[in-house]
Amino acid sequence: MQGLRALWRLVRVIAWAARGWWRAQRDFPRLDAQSQARAVEQWARRMLAIMGVEVCIEGVPAQGPVLMAANHISWLDILVMHAACHCRFVAKSEIRHWPLVGALTTAGQSLYIERASSRDAMRVVHRMRDALLAGDVLGVFPEGSTGTGEVLLPFHGNLLQAAISADVPLQPVALRFIDPLSGAPSLAPCYVADDTLVGSIWRTLRAPALRACVRYGQPQRAQGRGRRQWAEDVRASVQDLLK
Repeated sequence: MQGLRALWRLVRVIAWAARGWWRAQRDFPRLDAQSQARAVEQWARRMLAIMGVEVCIEGVPAQGPVLMAANHISWLDILVMHAACHCRFVAKSEIRHWPLVGALTTAGQSLYIERASSRDAMRVVHRMRDALLAGDVLGVFPEGSTGTGEVLLPFHGNLLQAAISADVPLQPVALRFIDPLSGAPSLAPCYVADDTLVGSIWRTLRAPALRACVRYGQPQRAQGRGRRQWAEDVRASVQDLLK
């Protein structure tokens, strides 16, 4: 039964993704930024519902300009945060070339970064600063890689420099995936170590149900802290939100 359920979900996921791609190509060019953001939120909520993922929101997402910094567990994280409150993500450049997913990520107004290039990181920080000065909500995963969510990886401060340069607040965000029946953390959507994207997606689709919890912390400003110290403090804030 799990296999049949997963297959049915997969068919609906592909259909909904294709519909999202079509709408992004057809409608987005004539929509303003706010209408695009609302459309992305609605699309993400429906996609998660199709996959059997319920979104639970705690706290209040800040209005722009703000940089949101979250822990990173899964390829689902961007969808979950879009469903809770649309923000422009800084995503690795490889995603741009993924079939269908790349077009959807671009439609979500993501900024792309070559993670191996320090020069490109500087370019992206400048673009992030300009976006924040324009009043945008940006989202980053300072761990730089996915983990199980049980123990946070070190937070990198490079991208936090954009919030320092623009003198805007940062909001810590904690993400968790829960088995709603037992209340225990679920590893089904994790994408770590030897996991493949296909394997992680299939494991998620086979899961009976999932609850994605998004907890927003209090926005904070750098207040004279350098990016490295701020990154350590933000990591501690996210860790507290996960308790």
